[in-house]
Amino acid sequence: MANVTDCFADDDALTGPVGESEADAFVRGICFKTGPPRFVGAELEWLVHDLHDPTRPVAPHRLAEAAERVGALPLRSVFTIEPGGQLEFSSSPAESLTACVDELSHDLALARAELRTLGLALAGYGKEPWYEPPRVRNTPRYDAMIVYYDRINAAGRNVMCRTASVQVCVDAGHEGPGPLGYARRWRLAHLLGAVLSAAFANSPLLLGRPTGWRSSRQACYARMDPFRTLAPPEGQDLRAAWAAYALDAPVMFVRTEEAPWAVQRGLPLREWMRTGRPRPPTMDDVAYHLTTLFPPIRPRGHLELRMIDAQPGEDGWVVPVAVTAALFDDPSASETAFRAVKALADAPSPHPPPRNALWRRAARHGLADPELHAAAVACFAAAREALPRLGARPEVVAAVDAFTERYVERGRCPADDLLDLAGGSGGPVGLGGFGGLGGFGGEGARP
Repeated sequence: MANVTDCFADDDALTGPVGESEADAFVRGICFKTGPPRFVGAELEWLVHDLHDPTRPVAPHRLAEAAERVGALPLRSVFTIEPGGQLEFSSSPAESLTACVDELSHDLALARAELRTLGLALAGYGKEPWYEPPRVRNTPRYDAMIVYYDRINAAGRNVMCRTASVQVCVDAGHEGPGPLGYARRWRLAHLLGAVLSAAFANSPLLLGRPTGWRSSRQACYARMDPFRTLAPPEGQDLRAAWAAYALDAPVMFVRTEEAPWAVQRGLPLREWMRTGRPRPPTMDDVAYHLTTLFPPIRPRGHLELRMIDAQPGEDGWVVPVAVTAALFDDPSASETAFRAVKALADAPSPHPPPRNALWRRAARHGLADPELHAAAVACFAAAREALPRLGARPEVVAAVDAFTERYVERGRCPADDLLDLAGGSGGPVGLGGFGGLGGFGGEGARP
């Protein structure tokens, strides 16, 4: 789970002109780093709400102070701020699920205590349910991304400024066949991803009203630039398929020494390398281009699963991290999960995930979809059985048990709690009953 630039010994290899064949070889060489699965990681994004009135927009200056104060804490994870003021904590690659959970739990406890002194709190929703937060963070990258996305539709801006997620990272797997082989794990991720999206869907509201989607966040991703947010075509050679996907994807912008960066229109990376205009690209440009691709599963040496909404409660995030790690890294659970989700594979579809029928059903219906529900029951049972073998602590197992009983067994997802508050009228959700959205430790799900 290293940075791609670690592959180079000196700056000249990054900054010299690069040709198409060199870029193709580079992308193939870094997308799937194979070997025995050892590491797990997680990236947790959070909305920031007013502690006393979560439906009231938080002023930009309060978000800025929150980011500054949290950033000054002795955190173990990597801390970043998203364009809408969301706070993100990215763990180090951990050699066990317990180590990953401990690192993030430590940092979140520090952050929550600091935010409480400002009258603020971390809020676990996949998309802001109460109001439309403004963009508050300006960088050359974000400035250029907004311009690029706004030429298409509003979905890109919404994802950048109004959404939050739990992203789980697992190793690519072995080079060969079998449940821990990287080809099988890649296939598993694209089918299991729909089940995870459905089970953890938690973004059903806009301005307090139902949107018609359990995961409005995932619906936004399906509407974004299809050249960088859809899964690559399936093929026998996964490395070649990903390299072709990356080289054919349009370049968002060409970085310059001074802002603003030059936003591009209809310039595939491959064409940029062939023409050398507006300037010759470098290997550093190729590596940076890869950071602007956002398919539901992104190969970065390891596999980054990006389809899970942020979760309610202080410890709700632990469940998707634990379940995903178990289903990928325990051979028996992985085989059970693959059999359960293989039956979900669509007939040939003109659209890859997340635009195909399976992923759209997951985003719209959650576990109310009978087939997704049946697959989730089987997958969660397999994960539960595997967690003790992975050394998971009793409190992690208990959190998975509580989530399974509350949601999976009943064909529900966290979004359904918010929809219950909305009632059948489709009217806006008020604060009444808000504190009743429980976590897994007996506390109400505070915003």
